[in-house]
Amino acid sequence: LGEVNLGAIEELSRLQDRISFLKEQQEDLKKGEASLNKVLAEIDQRMEFYFTRAFDQINENFSTTFQELFQGGQVLLKLTDQNNILESGIEIIAQPPGKKLQNITLLSAGEKVLTAIALVFAILRFKPAPFYLLDEVESMLDDANLTRFTKFLKQNSEQAQFILITHRKRTMEESGVLYGVTMPEAGVSKLMSLKLENNNLTREAVN
Repeated sequence: LGEVNLGAIEELSRLQDRISFLKEQQEDLKKGEASLNKVLAEIDQRMEFYFTRAFDQINENFSTTFQELFQGGQVLLKLTDQNNILESGIEIIAQPPGKKLQNITLLSAGEKVLTAIALVFAILRFKPAPFYLLDEVESMLDDANLTRFTKFLKQNSEQAQFILITHRKRTMEESGVLYGVTMPEAGVSKLMSLKLENNNLTREAVN
């Protein structure tokens, strides 16, 4: 059997203390995990509540802005997974006037752009701001849809200020003030402003 280990009792006591300490740490970790899971569940529940409320309101706004831009038709936002709202995707089902109800991917390029613009404004109506910057959002619209867009933008400009970066002449004609860069001399750029009021054009240099 070999020699008797006289330090075994002390070693056993040390290991038992170590095991007890680790078990306490394990219990603390389990309690912490349970507490975190409870907090996460509460956060998910609140997120789901606020998301659902926002989704329903934006869906309602979307229907309104879509009809204003297309002068008719219908549209809706649809969750791809009703059982897992926070991880669900969102489908856009649209029906422009004279067409059948279909997924947005089946619409023409101009119709997609106008639908996307309607969705942007639906979101902005849910949480409005006093100022917006739009960058060539109407570049792919044909003349008829562009006219609808500019009319829609002018109506909404009563509630907010819009700065629109554009190269479309029709959009420029409907604006209140134009800002552009000109080059009167090679290598020298100059910022100009054009104020359109009552069909009168006022040209000013901006320093």
